[in-house]
Amino acid sequence: MNSLFRRVGAEFVGTYALVTAGCGAIIVNSTSGTLTHIGVVATFGLVVMAMIAATGHLSGAHFNPAVTIAFALTRHFAWRDVPIYIGGQLIGAILGAVTLRGLFGNVASLGATLPSGSVLQSFGLEILLTAVLMFVITSVATDTRAVGQLAALAIGGTVALNALWGGPISGASMNPARSLGPALVSGVWHHQWVYIIAPTLGAALGGSIYQALRIPLPDGRRKREAVAPEAGPSLGEAAR
Repeated sequence: MNSLFRRVGAEFVGTYALVTAGCGAIIVNSTSGTLTHIGVVATFGLVVMAMIAATGHLSGAHFNPAVTIAFALTRHFAWRDVPIYIGGQLIGAILGAVTLRGLFGNVASLGATLPSGSVLQSFGLEILLTAVLMFVITSVATDTRAVGQLAALAIGGTVALNALWGGPISGASMNPARSLGPALVSGVWHHQWVYIIAPTLGAALGGSIYQALRIPLPDGRRKREAVAPEAGPSLGEAAR
């Protein structure tokens, strides 16, 4: 039990950092205009990269309820741990938003995600973006043939890439906790169901696609790795 709470603590810290840095960048840019869209995108990618590197060996560095659920659906994470992981992520996101409100006031809706086009367009885009993200996560987190040392770079880069082109339309949330925290604290609740359902569906889709595409290891290699698994960062380690 102590081990589980330490893992959830790491999820709390990582999600808190994601919201304070990423949504903080949105707030700062709205007041100063110095960061631009590129700067906001880079901030989200960099904070994800940094937190995976810092906590991946502790909790698996999900920071995202959709990722946690997708890992459980693809049998890389225990269902019994899903509620407490999601609880830690949500608390981290909410306290991150509370911190931003205390520092800046209710500026830019604290970085809450809102559709800029039609709701259906944002719904479809969030499914697509999250599916791509989860495809990459499943690869580097669960397949020993992937270059594990690049996990943080690959996932942070995917977050930045998705936000670069999808952000102006849907906000590129890809993460129910990242959206719910600012929405709850700022009181902006327009179409937030999009950012709960769509990322969850997208993550399940992306994880399942990678599972279907992955080729089983040859029997000889599987036996060798069972004795001496390859070294690498443990993103998703808790799921194995």
